Amino acid sequence: MEKQLEVAHIFRAHGQSFRESFKHGMQTRHYRVMNAIEICRTAELGGHVDECDTCNEVRISYNSCRNRHCPKCQGLDKEKWVEARKHELLPTNYFHVVFTLPDTIRPVALRNQKCVYNMLFKACSETLKELALDPQYLGVRIGFIALLHTWTRQLLDHPHLHCIVSGGGLSLDGSQWISCRKKFFIPVKVLSRLFRGKFLFYLKKAWNAGELVFPGKIEHLRERKTFQAFLNDLYQPEWVVYCKPPFHNTETVMDYLGRYSHRVAISNDRLVKMDAGRVSFRYRDSRDKDRMKVTSLDAHEFIRCFLLHVLPDNFMKIRHYGFLCNRNKKATLQSVRELLGFDKNDESPDQANESWEELLFRLTGVNPRLCPACGKGIMRRKGILPKGNNRSPPP
Repeated sequence: MEKQLEVAHIFRAHGQSFRESFKHGMQTRHYRVMNAIEICRTAELGGHVDECDTCNEVRISYNSCRNRHCPKCQGLDKEKWVEARKHELLPTNYFHVVFTLPDTIRPVALRNQKCVYNMLFKACSETLKELALDPQYLGVRIGFIALLHTWTRQLLDHPHLHCIVSGGGLSLDGSQWISCRKKFFIPVKVLSRLFRGKFLFYLKKAWNAGELVFPGKIEHLRERKTFQAFLNDLYQPEWVVYCKPPFHNTETVMDYLGRYSHRVAISNDRLVKMDAGRVSFRYRDSRDKDRMKVTSLDAHEFIRCFLLHVLPDNFMKIRHYGFLCNRNKKATLQSVRELLGFDKNDESPDQANESWEELLFRLTGVNPRLCPACGKGIMRRKGILPKGNNRSPPP
């Protein structure tokens, strides 16, 4: 069977020449991510040796890099995160609302990622909370999770926020749960216009405070008059906000969260081939009835596009709001459950010391310690493999 092409293979084959060609445009975090992906599950990170206690089969396993942008390292973190969310779900509908930045803002966002992405979270969360509190629509305090994605299926920059929103919320005095209509949350045109106004207000505020940079092709936006004209044009069109049909059960919500929460720009299973300095990969064309197609990029362009989606250091791409806000979530959720007559302990199982093998076995029933050779024995730890010589990113 032919071995699955991985992002790591592309980085190992073309990463060094890419670094040499684009060294003046790369940031330290880009070097760090490339290095982590290249050495993930290799001898350079060390590992361990297991031996079957029945047939003496020996298996060598190398350690993972655990970088959040690595396509091979999201499975365990995703399962742990989803497991924790299961204990926060309520017996109510949930809506999926997507906020998207217009094309004309994307060059500014790309060069000011931390500032603009924080701005996106702030504008979206305030829009949802304010409109939900308005008695004209709901008059409640909702709870929601916001997840940032920055890519299209073809790896282009496309910042947008996925929000999973409770289909109802706490009354203003906290004495009752008020549900919204089953197929209706808040009109998308209302969401869109308030979101647009808030985002542009914060964008102008950041410009006035000197928090934005405008290198290269957007250098003209440094001028006040030019920037104001840029803002004026952005007030004209309707911004894209999409509210999908509600989830009707917790299994559907969990399926969505599992697929989207720890997704990276491209997964290894979408890669088709690397040949003659080009990388081919699959994507679904939303403009053609979601048909699966294959596109090809120069290897350097593929790496450049992948690195567009490396987030700033310590940036939180998943955030909780309303009654799901981490500050008082435990007490508030308990109150909501009581109002809904939903008797469920919000304490998740103690997983602090749970190994990945134990987690996999608990969730899937598959025992990764079972010997792959004889299918009867248990693989026992025989020894530890020390780390190799780690490569450090350039200063």
